[in-house]
Amino acid sequence: MPERRGRGSRGGESEPAGTAPRRAALRLLDAVLRRGEALDIAAHAATQGLPPSDRAFAIAIASETLRWMVDIDALIDSATPQPLPEDVKSRAVLRLALAQLLALGSPPHAVVATALPLVAGGPRRLVHALLSRAQQDAWKLPERASLPPATAARWHDAWGAETVAAAEHGWSAPPPIDLSFAADPDAAGWADARSLAPRHYRLGRGSAVEDLPGFRDGGWWVQDLAASIPARLLGQGNGRSVFDLCAAPGGKTMQLAAAGWAVTAVDTSARRLERLTDNLHRTQQTAEIVQADIRRWEPDAQADAVLLDAPCSATGIFRRHPDVLHRVEDRQIDELAALQGELLARAAGWVKPGGSLVYATCSLERAEGEEQIKEFLDAHPAWRIAPVRPDELPQCVSPDDMGCVRTLPGMLADVGGLDGFFVARLRAPST
Repeated sequence: MPERRGRGSRGGESEPAGTAPRRAALRLLDAVLRRGEALDIAAHAATQGLPPSDRAFAIAIASETLRWMVDIDALIDSATPQPLPEDVKSRAVLRLALAQLLALGSPPHAVVATALPLVAGGPRRLVHALLSRAQQDAWKLPERASLPPATAARWHDAWGAETVAAAEHGWSAPPPIDLSFAADPDAAGWADARSLAPRHYRLGRGSAVEDLPGFRDGGWWVQDLAASIPARLLGQGNGRSVFDLCAAPGGKTMQLAAAGWAVTAVDTSARRLERLTDNLHRTQQTAEIVQADIRRWEPDAQADAVLLDAPCSATGIFRRHPDVLHRVEDRQIDELAALQGELLARAAGWVKPGGSLVYATCSLERAEGEEQIKEFLDAHPAWRIAPVRPDELPQCVSPDDMGCVRTLPGMLADVGGLDGFFVARLRAPST
């Protein structure tokens, strides 16, 4: 049966159906690897005009390509007389096509038919030859997706070989879905989910969030268990005031509001604050919303507590955002660490005497976590760490030697893993 042709064309030639999302995935890959854009931000422009199903498919192709790219490149290079240059289109197209064949299980004829229109001339023959060889020789991906070498070396030095192996395991598939609840849920309604902590359940991969029970009622929101820890450490608000800094898209804001805090949520991004507002509306929680850059914002008065979820490298959420490990280098980590130090010092001035400051980053870099707190305490000797107690944490997590919290990829590995976070709770001087 001949391949169906699509309306999309280049140079007057019609293309096989399904080429458009592959072309969008190619644009996405270029945005991440050449321009250093975040995948979720680049997706808006790269998938413009596509129907929702094609948009989702394009993002899935790009995501799996980035997740398995180190191993896909090894397969490509093993089959060519000399390595293809990093920036040639044939390598990019082969990456996308092999991710479809080997990770997504797409039909081989559709993969080949939609890959060839993405290249021209001699490179087209090369792409066709290597895809044919991949099928003939039954190429396979390893059991664990290899981390980029620079990341693997950095994490090996920081956390050891066992954590690197756990990170590779966690990176090899999209993570499950975690839900945080505003109140204790009816356990009978979530019999197929796993309870990880009070008001927190984990579902298997593939669940459509909008179709889950209670979505429109707003009793829960999507939030990884590790991301729920910072707000947990502030406990019940009982009407006290808290600044949630860098608050969007609002998971911690909703947690704090549901726990009885009077929340002021501050973020610099109008677009992300729109999402926070929508989330508050759906979950029927309330907070004062402020669009401002906290490097220049000044509150009218101090708060009982401050939660600073600081801008960071986001290397701890690599399972959900496989682009991050291909974009972040030592230079960005150093720059972000400097920004975090500035924001932490400003946030400290907004805490009432004796109040709490929770600092958090979704990073696996010590410079953005443990080292950041040591530098802050050296510069602010009147402040102290308020040690986290084991009973304040999910059972899979324990305080570290400083009394802070460090989550690592090996935690909860048997049920889908955990994002990498660092969390410290600090106490302001009483006077």
